[in-house]
Amino acid sequence: MVSLPQKKQLNDIKRVYGVDVGLKKVGLAQSDKLAIIASPIGTYSQSEAIERIKTAVVQGEIRKAVVGWPVSLKGDEGKSTEMVTSFIGSLKKKVPGIEVIKLDERFTSKVAQQYILESGAKKKKRQDKKIIDAVAAAILLQNYLDNQ
Repeated sequence: MVSLPQKKQLNDIKRVYGVDVGLKKVGLAQSDKLAIIASPIGTYSQSEAIERIKTAVVQGEIRKAVVGWPVSLKGDEGKSTEMVTSFIGSLKKKVPGIEVIKLDERFTSKVAQQYILESGAKKKKRQDKKIIDAVAAAILLQNYLDNQ
């Protein structure tokens, strides 16, 4: 008799976080438990973002973080990539064992601005960098999820 593999319980499946690291703030997004749909969570300082990720890992909610990798249109790395490298180093130090995936983030902020504009948001809301960063993190994460 051949035994079939057990179906995973919904509680066994973990979310994935999307992380958009900026100069001042970090946009966070999370997937649903089936890792199909990304939703923005909010915007935090770097230390707050790391603590939020740490809490989610400790509680068994997430399994990996997809971090936006800022490169130029030519694919060159610069000061922004140094900043993200530093963030990833701090994240791995404070949250050992988390899987970190770097993903090209070109155009995510522009796409986020366009998405917010098309949603009919008022001008003040469209220009709010906190909202743009969180939506950019969701777009980055959705790109990752769609390619899995």
